[in-house]
Amino acid sequence: MPVKIDNLLKPPDDPTDREQILQLVGSGAVRIEQIISHGQPSPEGVWYDQPHAEWVLLIKGSATLSVAGEGRINLRAGDCLLLPGHLKHRVERTSGDAIWLAVHF
Repeated sequence: MPVKIDNLLKPPDDPTDREQILQLVGSGAVRIEQIISHGQPSPEGVWYDQPHAEWVLLIKGSATLSVAGEGRINLRAGDCLLLPGHLKHRVERTSGDAIWLAVHF
């Protein structure tokens, strides 16, 4: 199989104002995604409560998360955090150019 080279900072081929989630790699219990946000928060009143852990890295832009028991967390490019399974969280805001790398495991 040939080696595929890509760039996580490259704009998507099909630009849109909607949040885009692209699965980069997935095998068994591990899934790695690129998420491109254009200012989208989580839907009003929605808190994510995932059964698995998620490690996220904000590659570009800025964002604010609300995490149960922690309050609001402001993130800037280069910041990363681990969200253990069943830790309720939501995205309060993102900049229009936010790009994430998310590892679900």
